[in-house]
Amino acid sequence: MRLTQMPPRRKALRLLTRDYSQAGSYFMTICTHEKKCVLGSVESSQVQLSRVGEIVRATWNALPERFARVVLDEFVIMPNHLHAILTLVTAGFAHSGSVNMNKMPAARPTAHFSLCDVIGAFKSLSTIHVNRLMNSKGSPLWQRSYFEHVIRNGEDLKNTQRYILENPLRWSLDEENPDWLRK
Repeated sequence: MRLTQMPPRRKALRLLTRDYSQAGSYFMTICTHEKKCVLGSVESSQVQLSRVGEIVRATWNALPERFARVVLDEFVIMPNHLHAILTLVTAGFAHSGSVNMNKMPAARPTAHFSLCDVIGAFKSLSTIHVNRLMNSKGSPLWQRSYFEHVIRNGEDLKNTQRYILENPLRWSLDEENPDWLRK
């Protein structure tokens, strides 16, 4: 009798008690496939986007057109990852400092969707556009899954915004920077 080995189970990354279709703000990190630096470079602490990075930025900025309940906050595209704050809003959502109301989308009918649906659409659409540009149909752009943190209050939001804005300043010290080990 031959025993077959089950594939390893992936660790659950999301909170089991959280409904990710409900209103809330989230910090996320999305990494490129094999953490390759295809999105741009950092020169003098400033991000210089590649054509791929420009497509990623345009796709990210277009998310509220596709998902009416999405509000984008601070984000930065680094050479091999994206850090961003995204908020899902509902009618009557009290933002208590967690949403910039100037960035609210115009009122439109909304379908039911979750944070996972939004990120899945972003990753899919940006990959399709990049593969068209590079004439590389079917090539992965992103790693599977993503990191997310539920933003709990205004102080958490401010700290996360600061982290995002200062991320290019720390690139030379970042372990994800391929040149980090050579320094």
